[in-house]
Amino acid sequence: MKVIETDLPGCLVVEPRVFADSRGFFYESFNHDKLAEHGMAPQFVQGNVSSSSRGVLRGLHYQWPKPQGKYVSVIEGEVWDVAVDIRRGSPHYGRWTAVVLSAENKRHFWIPEGFAHGFAVLSERAIFSYLCTNTYDASADASLRWDDPDLAIDWPVSDPSLSPKDAAAPLLKDVAEDRLPVYAP
Repeated sequence: MKVIETDLPGCLVVEPRVFADSRGFFYESFNHDKLAEHGMAPQFVQGNVSSSSRGVLRGLHYQWPKPQGKYVSVIEGEVWDVAVDIRRGSPHYGRWTAVVLSAENKRHFWIPEGFAHGFAVLSERAIFSYLCTNTYDASADASLRWDDPDLAIDWPVSDPSLSPKDAAAPLLKDVAEDRLPVYAP
């Protein structure tokens, strides 16, 4: 298992070691001890799977005050996955990083608590898997505008298919301070 640091501290890409032969393949998608060596030691309490078609953009989502860390991967297809640091007081506040996740590359992406998350589907269809460190809580559910000009995310889609919630999401600068996580070094 190879762990790659991104340009956004705390967000990690995990490349599993794949064992393939004529029957198919096997890989270890998560190993608590190995990832703890890189500062990632989550306790997952909820798993989710979504299916989306080409051009769908989901996000940017987060929960506050009951944050979720997310360990995500793609089971089928390909997505462009984004994490945004939205922790008030963070030296990286408002910065984002992205990674392509696909069934082919078998990469996983760790998005820590305190970050917003979203993805755009690049293939005809994508099945996306999330392992979360906290259960979903509708009262803590929050989102940001995917095309917030202050974030300037370089999405690979120009006219995505959005949910009504995502289409109506606020800009980061319009979110009340008490609805954003706080940076704790």
